[in-house]
Amino acid sequence: MIGAGFGGLCAAITLLDKRITDFVVLEREADVGGTWLVNDYPGAQCDIPAITYSYSFAPNPNWSRIYPLQAELQAYLRDCAERFGVLGHIRFGRTVQQSRWDEHTRHWILHTDTGTVEAQFVIAGYGPFSAPSVPDIPGRDTFAGTAFHSAAWNHDHDLTGRRVAVIGTGASAVQFIPRIQPQAEKLTVFQRTPIWIAPHPDRPTTAALRALWRIPGAMRLSRASLGAVFEALVPSLVKWPATLVALEQTARRHLRRQVRDPLLRDKLTPTYRFGCKRPTFSNTYYPALTQPNTTVVTDSIARIVADGILTTDGVLHHVDTIIYGTGFHVARNPFADTVIGTSGRTLTELWAPTDPQAYLGTAVHGLPNMFLILGPNSAPYNSTVITIEDQVGYIIDTLHTAIEQRIDRIEVRAEVQRDFNTELDHKLATSVWATGGCHSYYIGNRGRVIAWWPGFATDYARRTRHVDLHHYRLGHRRTRHCPPVTIEQPTTS
Repeated sequence: MIGAGFGGLCAAITLLDKRITDFVVLEREADVGGTWLVNDYPGAQCDIPAITYSYSFAPNPNWSRIYPLQAELQAYLRDCAERFGVLGHIRFGRTVQQSRWDEHTRHWILHTDTGTVEAQFVIAGYGPFSAPSVPDIPGRDTFAGTAFHSAAWNHDHDLTGRRVAVIGTGASAVQFIPRIQPQAEKLTVFQRTPIWIAPHPDRPTTAALRALWRIPGAMRLSRASLGAVFEALVPSLVKWPATLVALEQTARRHLRRQVRDPLLRDKLTPTYRFGCKRPTFSNTYYPALTQPNTTVVTDSIARIVADGILTTDGVLHHVDTIIYGTGFHVARNPFADTVIGTSGRTLTELWAPTDPQAYLGTAVHGLPNMFLILGPNSAPYNSTVITIEDQVGYIIDTLHTAIEQRIDRIEVRAEVQRDFNTELDHKLATSVWATGGCHSYYIGNRGRVIAWWPGFATDYARRTRHVDLHHYRLGHRRTRHCPPVTIEQPTTS
């Protein structure tokens, strides 16, 4: 496994449950958690309720909030890793630099910064939000102050009394801006596109609610009920985006209540359909933007200079700190540059003609014996943890079947992958992500909607319940036993 976030841990736990023990998890960080370890910026919080943003097999009745903060989520994942006994399988501080398929041995050779790993199968839980995106703004390297991305927060840099610029107004910025605004002497927010923001329903959990969740079956019922609420949005998002007007009206009322200045309110009003870009919740973002020390700039950035940011209207905004809230490389994740398949081409090259594609968001033609977690078109309009569990179940079913039938090479058929994605594209052509009037990370470089599953999460669960080997080209091994995972340690002088 590559990665010890929600996906990698789920795969490791499921393997042990199936009594498959010959595996290793390679994690570049020093602890488990993935995005919930790395993204520790002020105010980092899940935007999905905890009862669904957690493993169904590891319910936690002790959440302190309905929408937990970063530290509590990372602690939950650490607890799961300890409780289910997977820590002994994890190698921390291992960055996978290249994964190359060897057709002769029918193995993957993974080169890391501390040695080489050889394995028959690879499960890639690299995470769609694992590669921060910093825009290549002219003059960026000439800035004399302190600059960092929200996913690499500089906790040693005190923002008290600073002149701070925030570039970007995505979900992360919406969370950290209210936390840093009171500290800064001057806060300048550079907004390219406004975001739809709805009132946040978060609140601390009560003792009575936690007691209710401890009743057998109560959390399962709560999880199913909340999932049904999210599922109810799917027809509007995929088939009838015009029906999202009620959500737009709710967000507009929220904006009117919190921003009285009509000029600022106009800057903050989206002109695209609700859901086209990732909407979010906040009760504190708009008030932070109305404070006397905050300015929202919508003019484009021309360049960065030593002491500030120059916009296209000729104004130099003097700042000593720049924080990039500019999201992540989703369509162009650098992980794809490191994977070399059967043709000797990287995954990036395989995807170049079509935008990222996979079968069930999991298998890619040209990458035998490799399976993706949260690959293209697997995200539901629900908790991604639900999809992770479905995908992992499908992957482990595939591996278990391969072991039983002595299969040592399994690769999705090109025509199966092609037909599957043609079906997806047809369904997504009417979706809000394709027709809503915006550009977002949901869209690939060639215009495909690459992120979303075009239907209910229950449909995805049904299609991933069991592997159908007719969808794959198979190779059978001649020996009875699979070779074990081998880890070559670096030599020392």
